[in-house]
Amino acid sequence: MITGIKGIRLRRATAVAITSGALIATGALTAAPAQAVTAPSIGAKGGYVMNNGSGSTLYTKAADTKRSTGSTTKIMTAKVVLAQKNLNLNATVTIQKAYSDYVVKNNASQAHLIVGDKVTVRQLLYGLMLPSGCDAAYALADKYGSGSSRAARVSNFIGKMNSAAKSLGLKNTHFDSFDGIGNGKNYSTPRDLTKIASSAMKNSTFRTIVKTKSYTAKTKTKSGGTRTMGAWVNTNGLLKSYSGTIGVKTGSGPEAGYCLVFAATRHGKTVIGTVLSSTSITKRESDATKLLNYGFAKLG
Repeated sequence: MITGIKGIRLRRATAVAITSGALIATGALTAAPAQAVTAPSIGAKGGYVMNNGSGSTLYTKAADTKRSTGSTTKIMTAKVVLAQKNLNLNATVTIQKAYSDYVVKNNASQAHLIVGDKVTVRQLLYGLMLPSGCDAAYALADKYGSGSSRAARVSNFIGKMNSAAKSLGLKNTHFDSFDGIGNGKNYSTPRDLTKIASSAMKNSTFRTIVKTKSYTAKTKTKSGGTRTMGAWVNTNGLLKSYSGTIGVKTGSGPEAGYCLVFAATRHGKTVIGTVLSSTSITKRESDATKLLNYGFAKLG
Protein backbone atom coordinates (compact mmCIF):
# COMPACT_ATOMS: atom_id res chain seq x y z
CA MET A 1 0.00 0.00 0.00
CA ILE A 2 2.74 2.41 0.92
CA THR A 3 4.56 1.69 -2.34
CA GLY A 4 1.34 2.33 -4.26
CA ILE A 5 0.85 5.69 -2.57
CA LYS A 6 4.41 6.72 -3.39
CA GLY A 7 3.81 5.80 -6.99
CA ILE A 8 0.63 7.85 -7.14
CA ARG A 9 2.43 10.83 -5.61
CA LEU A 10 5.27 10.48 -8.14
CA ARG A 11 2.86 10.28 -11.08
CA ARG A 12 0.99 13.36 -9.78
CA ALA A 13 4.25 15.34 -9.35
CA THR A 14 5.35 14.36 -12.85
CA ALA A 15 1.98 15.41 -14.26
CA VAL A 16 2.21 18.78 -12.49
CA ALA A 17 5.76 19.31 -13.78
CA ILE A 18 4.75 18.42 -17.34
CA THR A 19 1.69 20.67 -17.14
CA SER A 20 3.76 23.54 -15.72
CA GLY A 21 6.32 23.07 -18.45
CA ALA A 22 3.61 23.23 -21.08
CA LEU A 23 2.17 26.39 -19.54
CA ILE A 24 5.60 28.04 -19.43
CA ALA A 25 6.29 27.01 -23.02
CA THR A 26 3.01 28.57 -24.21
CA GLY A 27 3.51 31.68 -22.07
CA ALA A 28 0.40 30.96 -20.04
CA LEU A 29 2.31 30.90 -16.78
CA THR A 30 3.97 34.23 -16.02
CA ALA A 31 5.76 35.76 -13.06
CA ALA A 32 3.88 38.19 -10.85
CA PRO A 33 4.25 41.77 -12.19
CA ALA A 34 6.85 43.97 -10.47
CA GLN A 35 5.39 46.57 -8.16
CA ALA A 36 5.15 49.94 -9.87
CA VAL A 37 7.55 52.60 -8.64
CA THR A 38 5.93 55.98 -8.01
CA ALA A 39 7.79 58.99 -9.38
CA PRO A 40 8.73 61.40 -6.58
CA SER A 41 7.65 65.01 -6.27
CA ILE A 42 10.59 67.42 -6.12
CA GLY A 43 10.77 71.09 -5.20
CA ALA A 44 13.33 72.00 -7.87
CA LYS A 45 11.89 73.61 -11.00
CA GLY A 46 13.72 71.19 -13.26
CA GLY A 47 15.02 67.65 -12.97
CA TYR A 48 16.34 64.80 -15.06
CA VAL A 49 17.71 61.35 -14.29
CA MET A 50 19.18 58.71 -16.56
CA ASN A 51 20.78 55.29 -16.48
CA ASN A 52 24.42 56.18 -17.05
CA GLY A 53 25.13 52.78 -18.57
CA SER A 54 22.52 52.87 -21.32
CA GLY A 55 21.66 56.57 -21.49
CA SER A 56 17.97 55.75 -21.05
CA THR A 57 15.75 58.33 -19.34
CA LEU A 58 14.42 57.45 -15.89
CA TYR A 59 12.80 60.74 -14.80
CA THR A 60 11.95 64.15 -16.22
CA LYS A 61 10.56 67.43 -14.89
CA ALA A 62 10.89 70.40 -17.25
CA ALA A 63 13.98 68.53 -18.42
CA ASP A 64 14.43 70.66 -21.56
CA THR A 65 13.65 74.06 -20.09
CA LYS A 66 16.66 76.40 -20.29
CA ARG A 67 17.80 77.76 -16.94
CA SER A 68 20.80 79.47 -15.42
CA THR A 69 23.21 76.80 -14.21
CA GLY A 70 25.43 78.52 -11.64
CA SER A 71 28.67 76.69 -10.94
CA THR A 72 27.49 73.42 -12.51
CA THR A 73 28.96 75.23 -15.54
CA LYS A 74 32.37 74.20 -14.16
CA ILE A 75 31.72 70.59 -15.21
CA MET A 76 32.22 71.76 -18.79
CA THR A 77 35.22 73.89 -17.76
CA ALA A 78 36.91 70.77 -16.39
CA LYS A 79 35.83 68.67 -19.37
CA VAL A 80 37.42 71.12 -21.83
CA VAL A 81 40.68 71.23 -19.87
CA LEU A 82 40.87 67.45 -19.63
CA ALA A 83 40.23 67.13 -23.37
CA GLN A 84 43.36 69.14 -24.27
CA LYS A 85 45.86 67.26 -26.41
CA ASN A 86 49.03 66.20 -24.60
CA LEU A 87 47.62 67.50 -21.33
CA ASN A 88 50.21 67.72 -18.57
CA LEU A 89 48.43 67.74 -15.21
CA ASN A 90 51.70 68.64 -13.50
CA ALA A 91 52.23 71.79 -15.58
CA THR A 92 52.13 74.90 -13.40
CA VAL A 93 50.16 78.12 -13.66
CA THR A 94 51.30 81.29 -11.90
CA ILE A 95 48.35 82.87 -10.10
CA GLN A 96 47.70 86.39 -11.39
CA LYS A 97 46.24 89.33 -9.48
CA ALA A 98 43.45 89.44 -12.07
CA TYR A 99 42.11 86.10 -10.82
CA SER A 100 42.02 87.32 -7.24
CA ASP A 101 40.48 90.67 -8.19
CA TYR A 102 37.79 88.85 -10.19
CA VAL A 103 36.50 86.76 -7.28
CA VAL A 104 36.55 89.76 -4.93
CA LYS A 105 34.67 91.94 -7.42
CA ASN A 106 32.01 89.26 -7.99
CA ASN A 107 31.88 88.02 -4.40
CA ALA A 108 32.42 84.62 -5.94
CA SER A 109 33.22 81.23 -4.45
CA GLN A 110 36.97 80.71 -4.47
CA ALA A 111 39.85 78.36 -3.79
CA HIS A 112 41.73 81.25 -2.10
CA LEU A 113 44.66 80.96 -4.49
CA ILE A 114 47.60 83.23 -3.60
CA VAL A 115 48.88 85.69 -6.18
CA GLY A 116 52.36 84.67 -7.36
CA ASP A 117 52.05 81.03 -6.32
CA LYS A 118 52.69 78.32 -8.89
CA VAL A 119 49.82 75.84 -8.89
CA THR A 120 49.63 72.65 -10.96
CA VAL A 121 46.80 72.05 -13.41
CA ARG A 122 45.75 69.03 -11.35
CA GLN A 123 45.53 71.22 -8.23
CA LEU A 124 43.56 73.84 -10.14
CA LEU A 125 41.04 71.17 -11.17
CA TYR A 126 40.56 70.21 -7.52
CA GLY A 127 40.23 73.90 -6.63
CA LEU A 128 37.67 74.24 -9.42
CA MET A 129 35.47 71.28 -8.53
CA LEU A 130 35.63 70.95 -4.72
CA PRO A 131 35.29 74.48 -3.27
CA SER A 132 33.99 75.66 -6.66
CA GLY A 133 36.82 78.15 -7.06
CA CYS A 134 36.09 80.83 -9.65
CA ASP A 135 39.73 81.89 -9.31
CA ALA A 136 40.78 78.38 -10.35
CA ALA A 137 38.33 78.52 -13.26
CA TYR A 138 39.80 81.82 -14.43
CA ALA A 139 43.35 80.43 -14.21
CA LEU A 140 42.41 77.39 -16.30
CA ALA A 141 40.57 79.44 -18.92
CA ASP A 142 43.54 81.80 -19.18
CA LYS A 143 45.96 78.88 -19.62
CA TYR A 144 43.97 76.79 -22.10
CA GLY A 145 42.44 79.53 -24.22
CA SER A 146 44.33 80.88 -27.25
CA GLY A 147 45.08 84.55 -27.80
CA SER A 148 47.54 87.35 -27.22
CA SER A 149 45.58 88.91 -24.34
CA ARG A 150 43.89 87.47 -21.28
CA ALA A 151 40.48 88.60 -22.54
CA ALA A 152 41.09 86.89 -25.90
CA ARG A 153 42.22 83.67 -24.22
CA VAL A 154 39.18 83.57 -21.94
CA SER A 155 36.85 84.24 -24.89
CA ASN A 156 38.52 81.46 -26.87
CA PHE A 157 38.19 79.04 -23.95
CA ILE A 158 34.47 79.77 -23.61
CA GLY A 159 34.23 79.10 -27.34
CA LYS A 160 35.74 75.67 -26.71
CA MET A 161 33.07 75.05 -24.08
CA ASN A 162 30.35 75.82 -26.60
CA SER A 163 32.02 73.68 -29.25
CA ALA A 164 32.11 70.79 -26.79
CA ALA A 165 28.38 71.22 -26.11
CA LYS A 166 27.67 71.13 -29.85
CA SER A 167 29.80 68.03 -30.31
CA LEU A 168 27.58 66.30 -27.72
CA GLY A 169 24.53 67.28 -29.78
CA LEU A 170 23.19 69.64 -27.13
CA LYS A 171 20.86 72.28 -28.52
CA ASN A 172 19.66 73.90 -25.29
CA THR A 173 23.03 74.81 -23.79
CA HIS A 174 25.14 77.94 -24.16
CA PHE A 175 28.05 79.29 -22.15
CA ASP A 176 29.15 82.89 -21.86
CA SER A 177 31.40 82.32 -18.84
CA PHE A 178 34.00 79.85 -17.62
CA ASP A 179 32.46 79.54 -14.16
CA GLY A 180 28.72 80.23 -14.29
CA ILE A 181 28.91 83.95 -13.50
CA GLY A 182 27.34 84.73 -16.83
CA ASN A 183 26.15 87.79 -18.68
CA GLY A 184 22.64 86.57 -19.40
CA LYS A 185 23.56 83.89 -21.93
CA ASN A 186 24.84 81.12 -19.67
CA TYR A 187 22.19 78.42 -19.64
CA SER A 188 21.50 74.74 -19.98
CA THR A 189 18.80 72.19 -19.09
CA PRO A 190 18.63 69.28 -16.66
CA ARG A 191 18.90 66.82 -19.57
CA ASP A 192 21.84 68.61 -21.22
CA LEU A 193 23.79 69.05 -17.98
CA THR A 194 23.33 65.37 -17.17
CA LYS A 195 24.72 64.46 -20.59
CA ILE A 196 27.70 66.81 -20.11
CA ALA A 197 28.42 65.21 -16.73
CA SER A 198 28.02 61.70 -18.10
CA SER A 199 30.55 62.50 -20.83
CA ALA A 200 32.96 64.10 -18.34
CA MET A 201 32.73 61.03 -16.09
CA LYS A 202 34.36 58.95 -18.82
CA ASN A 203 37.61 60.65 -17.85
CA SER A 204 39.37 58.91 -14.94
CA THR A 205 40.92 62.12 -13.58
CA PHE A 206 37.52 63.82 -13.54
CA ARG A 207 35.96 60.83 -11.76
CA THR A 208 38.69 60.83 -9.12
CA ILE A 209 38.34 64.56 -8.45
CA VAL A 210 34.55 64.79 -8.16
CA LYS A 211 34.25 61.95 -5.65
CA THR A 212 36.98 63.43 -3.40
CA LYS A 213 35.58 64.86 -0.15
CA SER A 214 38.63 66.95 0.78
CA TYR A 215 41.94 67.87 -0.83
CA THR A 216 44.98 69.75 0.46
CA ALA A 217 47.21 71.35 -2.17
CA LYS A 218 50.87 72.17 -1.70
CA THR A 219 51.76 75.07 -3.96
CA LYS A 220 55.07 76.74 -4.79
CA THR A 221 55.57 80.29 -3.53
CA LYS A 222 57.33 83.14 -5.33
CA SER A 223 60.48 82.48 -3.30
CA GLY A 224 60.48 78.78 -4.18
CA GLY A 225 59.11 77.55 -0.89
CA THR A 226 56.14 75.25 -0.37
CA ARG A 227 52.77 76.55 0.80
CA THR A 228 50.26 74.13 2.30
CA MET A 229 46.85 75.47 1.37
CA GLY A 230 43.80 75.20 3.59
CA ALA A 231 41.85 72.04 2.78
CA TRP A 232 39.39 72.31 -0.11
CA VAL A 233 36.16 70.63 0.97
CA ASN A 234 33.75 69.33 -1.64
CA THR A 235 30.49 71.31 -1.64
CA ASN A 236 28.54 68.20 -2.69
CA GLY A 237 26.90 67.05 0.54
CA LEU A 238 25.68 63.80 -1.03
CA LEU A 239 29.22 62.44 -0.78
CA LYS A 240 28.62 62.20 2.96
CA SER A 241 24.88 61.59 3.10
CA TYR A 242 24.13 59.19 0.22
CA SER A 243 25.85 55.81 0.01
CA GLY A 244 27.42 55.16 -3.37
CA THR A 245 27.71 58.83 -4.43
CA ILE A 246 30.52 59.38 -6.95
CA GLY A 247 29.98 63.08 -7.88
CA VAL A 248 29.35 65.49 -9.44
CA LYS A 249 28.96 69.27 -8.89
CA THR A 250 26.94 71.88 -7.04
CA GLY A 251 25.88 75.28 -8.30
CA SER A 252 24.06 78.30 -6.92
CA GLY A 253 23.38 81.92 -7.65
CA PRO A 254 20.72 84.63 -7.54
CA GLU A 255 19.39 83.62 -10.96
CA ALA A 256 20.21 79.90 -10.83
CA GLY A 257 18.87 79.12 -7.37
CA TYR A 258 20.39 75.96 -5.94
CA CYS A 259 21.52 73.33 -8.43
CA LEU A 260 23.11 69.90 -8.21
CA VAL A 261 24.40 67.46 -10.78
CA PHE A 262 24.66 64.10 -9.03
CA ALA A 263 25.71 60.52 -9.66
CA ALA A 264 25.82 57.36 -7.59
CA THR A 265 26.68 53.71 -8.17
CA ARG A 266 24.98 50.79 -6.44
CA HIS A 267 25.13 47.09 -7.32
CA GLY A 268 27.13 47.87 -10.43
CA LYS A 269 24.59 50.35 -11.81
CA THR A 270 25.12 54.10 -12.06
CA VAL A 271 22.33 56.67 -11.92
CA ILE A 272 23.17 60.23 -12.96
CA GLY A 273 20.99 63.33 -12.97
CA THR A 274 20.45 67.02 -12.36
CA VAL A 275 18.18 69.29 -10.35
CA LEU A 276 18.02 72.98 -11.26
CA SER A 277 16.53 75.92 -9.40
CA SER A 278 15.90 74.40 -6.00
CA THR A 279 15.26 76.70 -3.04
CA SER A 280 18.13 75.74 -0.70
CA ILE A 281 21.16 73.51 -0.25
CA THR A 282 19.09 71.15 1.91
CA LYS A 283 16.27 71.00 -0.64
CA ARG A 284 18.54 70.31 -3.62
CA GLU A 285 20.14 67.42 -1.73
CA SER A 286 16.73 66.12 -0.66
CA ASP A 287 15.50 66.30 -4.26
CA ALA A 288 18.61 64.53 -5.55
CA THR A 289 18.24 61.81 -2.92
CA LYS A 290 14.63 61.20 -3.96
CA LEU A 291 15.64 61.00 -7.62
CA LEU A 292 18.54 58.65 -6.96
CA ASN A 293 16.32 56.34 -4.92
CA TYR A 294 13.73 56.43 -7.68
CA GLY A 295 16.33 55.78 -10.37
CA PHE A 296 17.74 52.74 -8.59
CA ALA A 297 14.23 51.42 -7.89
CA LYS A 298 13.42 51.72 -11.61
CA LEU A 299 16.59 49.85 -12.54
CA GLY A 300 15.71 47.11 -10.04
